[in-house]
Order: sequence, then C-alpha cells, then structure tokens
Amino acid sequence: MISTAWMILALFALAFAGIVTARLVVGRVLVYGGSLVLCAGFLCSGLIALASPVQHLVLPLGLPWIGTHLRLDALSGFFLALVGLGGGGASLFALGYGRHEAHPERVLPFYPAFLAGMALVTIADDAFTFLFAWELMSLTSWALVKAHHQEDGNAQAGFVYLIMATFSGMALLLGFGLLAGEHGGYAFDSMRASHPDVTVAAIVLVVALIGAGSKAGLVPLHVWLPLAHPAAPSHVSALMSGVMTKVAIYGFIRIVFDLLGPNQWWAGTIVLVLGGITAVLGVLHALMERDLKRLLAYSTVENIGIVFIGLGLALAFRATGFEAGAALALTAALFHAFNHTLFKSLLFFGAGAVLDATGERDMETMGGLIHRMPRTSFAFLVGCMAISGLPPLNGFASEWLTFQAVLVHPELPQWGLKLMIPVDGAALALAAALAAACFVRAFGIVFLGRPRSDAAAQAREVDPWSIAAMAGFAALCLLAGIFPGAVIDSIAPVARALTGSRMPMQLGDAWMTIAPVEASRSSYNGLLVFGFITASILVTVLTVHRFGSRLIRRTPAWDCGFPDPTPASQYSAGSFAQPLRRVFGSVLFQASDTVDMPPPGDNRAASIVRRIADPIWDTIYAPLGRYVGWISDRANVLQFLTIRRYLGFVFAALVVLLLALTIWQ
Repeated sequence: MISTAWMILALFALAFAGIVTARLVVGRVLVYGGSLVLCAGFLCSGLIALASPVQHLVLPLGLPWIGTHLRLDALSGFFLALVGLGGGGASLFALGYGRHEAHPERVLPFYPAFLAGMALVTIADDAFTFLFAWELMSLTSWALVKAHHQEDGNAQAGFVYLIMATFSGMALLLGFGLLAGEHGGYAFDSMRASHPDVTVAAIVLVVALIGAGSKAGLVPLHVWLPLAHPAAPSHVSALMSGVMTKVAIYGFIRIVFDLLGPNQWWAGTIVLVLGGITAVLGVLHALMERDLKRLLAYSTVENIGIVFIGLGLALAFRATGFEAGAALALTAALFHAFNHTLFKSLLFFGAGAVLDATGERDMETMGGLIHRMPRTSFAFLVGCMAISGLPPLNGFASEWLTFQAVLVHPELPQWGLKLMIPVDGAALALAAALAAACFVRAFGIVFLGRPRSDAAAQAREVDPWSIAAMAGFAALCLLAGIFPGAVIDSIAPVARALTGSRMPMQLGDAWMTIAPVEASRSSYNGLLVFGFITASILVTVLTVHRFGSRLIRRTPAWDCGFPDPTPASQYSAGSFAQPLRRVFGSVLFQASDTVDMPPPGDNRAASIVRRIADPIWDTIYAPLGRYVGWISDRANVLQFLTIRRYLGFVFAALVVLLLALTIWQ
C-alpha cells in the first residue's frame, strides 16, 4: 500500500520533469522510461494484492474532517494491475513513437499525471479522494486529447470530451452524496455500513451507470469515444481505450457491487439492456467506419457492452441467490476486461505504427503494408484474431465464458430476466459474428492487396521499441488464451469478495482444461486447441514443401475480368461493408447512397455519395446542444446588468434557498 502511494507521487514528479525537459531528448526517455518502471511496480502491487489481506492507509491530506483514505483489496489490486499492464505497454511503445511528436510539451507533462490519476482512482477509499482522482484522470486525458488541437476536428473532440467528463463527475458526486446520507459519511467504510432504501438504491444505480458508463462508453453516452480516440496520440488512445475505460468499469463495480450492498433483480435487467444495446450498436458503427482509429474506438464500445452483459448477469444471479452463477458471470466480465486491455492496446499500437509509417488513418489509402511492415502486420493480425474471438487467443476464452454464464442460468421467476438473458445471449452472438467481419475488413484493407496511395507504397517498418511493445502484447494475447485457467484463478478473490462464491479451481484440471461449472456440461482447453492448430499448420506446410513443385511461379492476381491492373480494381473498405450497410445501416443509421450519373455527352465523372447518420447524436445531443445555445444567448444579457440588479439577484437567490431549506426540514 505504501509503495503504491509512493509510486503515484513519483508519477507526479515525472509530470513536473516533463514540464522542464519536454523539448530535450532526455525528457522523452525520462518520462516514458520512468512511467514504464513505475507501471511495472503497479502491476506487481496489484498481483500481490490479489492474494493478500486488505490494506488501509490514511493520510492527513484532502478535506480536514475526512483526510485521504486509501485501500488496496482484491478488486483494487486487479484493476491496479490493469493500469500497470496497459500503462507499461503504452510507455514502452511511446519510447519509440514519441520521437515523432511535434509538440512534446503538450504531451509529456500530462502523460504520467494521467497514469497517476487512474492508479489513484483504484485505491481511493473515500468519496473526496475518488472524485479528486477521477477529475484528475479526466482533465489530464482531456489535455492529451487536445495535444494536436490544430488538426481538423480535434478542438470539437476535446470540447465534447470535456463536457462528457464533467457530466460523469457530477453524476458520481450525486451518487456518493446519496450513499453518504444525512450524516455525511464520505468514507467508503461508512457507506458499506449504511443500507439505503430501495428508492435511494435505484437512484444510485442510475447515476452510477451515467457517471461510470459515460466514461466507459455505454450507449447512449459513448459519443466522445469516436471523437477523442482519433484526436489523441496513439499511445494515449491505447491508454484511454485499454485502461481508462476499465477504470470506469472499476468505478461502477465499486459502487454497485460493493458500496451499495445487496441489489434487486431489476438492477441486473437494466444493466443487461444497456450492455446488449451497446455491444451490437458499437460493432455496427465500427463496420461503417473507414478511419482506422475511429473503427477501433467504436470497437471499444462493443467490448464494453460485452463486459456489462457479464456484470448484468452477475447482478441478476446475485439478487436471486445463485451465487455460483454470479461468480461465473463476474469472472467472465473481469476476464474480458483484462483481455480487452491486451488486444485493444495492441491494435492501437498497430494503428499508431501505420499512422507513423504512412501518415494516414483512412483505410482507403492503405493496402499492401504486409510487405513493407511485416512485424507490425503480424502483431496486428494477432490483435484482430483476438478481438474477433477466434481460438486459441484470449478473446475467445472470455467470450466463451460469458456465453456459459448466459446458458447456465436457472429457471428464474422474474419476467425481465427471463426475457433479457436469452436476448443478450443472441446479441452477444451477433456482436461476435459482426466483430469478426469488422476485423477481417480492417486487416484485409490495411495490410493486404496492393498499395492504394504513394504513402502506403513507401511505408517502412517502425522502430524497435514499438515493435517490442506490439510483440509483447501479442504474446500475452496468446498466453492468456492458452492458459485461461491461470487468469480465472487470479480473479477468484475478487469474485469471492463481491458475490460470496468463486469458480472452481481451474489449474488443477488435466491439460489446463477449464470447466465453468462442471466438465460434463461444458469445458474448453486452449492448450489442446493451440496444439491442434499448430500441428495442422506444420503438417500442411511440410506436405506442400514435400510434394509441391520447387519452382517459384509468380502470376498477376486475378483481376475479375478487367485488364486494368490499378489498385482501384480491388476491394475497398466501403465495398466490403456495403452488404452490411444495406442490411443494418438503412434502419439504424439512415444510410443512403446517392448516385450521380451524367447523361451521355456530359464529361463529368460519375460519383456515389454515401451518407451515414448517428441517430443518437442527431436525436439527443444535437437538439440538446441547440437548446443550451439558445439559453446561453438569452442569458447573455445578465453580464450587462447594473450592480443593484446583481445584488437583487443574489438576495432573491438567498430567499429561495432559505425557503427551500425550511420546507425540506
């Protein structure tokens, strides 16, 4: 506990060092190298906390009557380990990627402070410390999003992100105020001891979903992700998507599973509804995108939905007394959160490498990069396979575990759960299938085929630091998929603390087989699947080399009957997604194609204009923004009042507040 606190203080010292040395080469090495070391310390502290008793620390800081309470338990340890793992990988990647930063003074001071804020959220044990760390995390990440504010769209991205971050903090402030009650017990131990009534518990659940869900990316609070992630530097995008969204999930779990106490069955239903909608809409948005980083941002929305499906199942099972099912569902949710940290960080590293090599984010300008960036392409392929849920990689293991939680549910009397659990199972299956299509499209268009632009044709492999970060996370994706039992057993203390039960011990089974409930019902062996796939590949390669011709034959690629060998004749990102756009997009996104075909004799080129709308933005946020603008224009006259009128407003406000206080009492 004490060492973790000192490491957070060391990150603040690195932030100050980043201010002083931002323009020097040593500044980049100092900030990112120091962050790498400290994140390794967070990883070790988190792993130790998973198997250790709860540790407390009270510091004479913060509000005088509260102080700063810190706590490191199994739940904190798990998410602190994720901060260390994701932050360490991003820091390693940034050692090379950061050399190309045009304005390091806008990145280096805020990067370690961002890490410190996320780490402090996970160990905070009172409302003031939690909210201070939450706002620190939000403001430093906002500064990093605005680092390239001169580029088109980045100023708007920073503005929307700041609004959503402020909204998130205000919602959590309301939730903690309700949990503290009339006695103002802002320490988490006091909140655990109090038992709010059903109405207060319902309000806290809603504001926790709003506060943590807006930071995590739950629909309809996800609108900042596709704006902020492309705007931020790639290693920061990896942190925001791979780590910060998990810190938001931690906030939700801490409030709803821990501080709020026992829950009602309908709490699980609400979370299940939001999780299913988020998973499906997120991957459909990703399929429509041609900007690589926006695609990855929407994919984050999908995976957050999968995590919340698991959390909703855990709440439902815990409320109905099915502790084993609650432990299974919570383990699946935490396992997928861990896996998402791995493969989404890897994919953002790969996107950053492609951006570094080509200067492009538009997939339509790429192609053929597998020949020019073979190491990056292999690592990105591993990430695409993992996020698509293909065995033997880690994404399959956690999604399979979530399916088992859906299938294991008993006969429940509540109509909401009877309806939503099968519906969420179908939504999970649909999201998994669409994710596979999405990342076949992403990898194929970016790395396969022929270059579609001079930038892609002249691309070169990136630096060794970036390659090392990608290779390390690709290896972790494989290891977590081959040995999922080790991860499941590590999560067991968290499940036991929050649900009163845990999954059966997995590492004791033969051949590392995992059995969520019992082997006779369902089991999975990642090691055997990996062995079978490896053996099949080796046998195929040996057979081809043994019996195939030794002559090298090169012929042009099939041109679909067209003699023109230009890259324009090959599949594009838009053409790949067109069938799915027509199936889903016309209803959900008001997608339309407008064809402009000039008449005979007109020398203008024919064109197709594609339009895709975001119904959530158009129906919620755009009208709200216009309404706020209208109110602001009308309220603008207040700044031109006389001093007497200002004093009159203050007096009237004081009278209204006193009347409200009198009526309340």
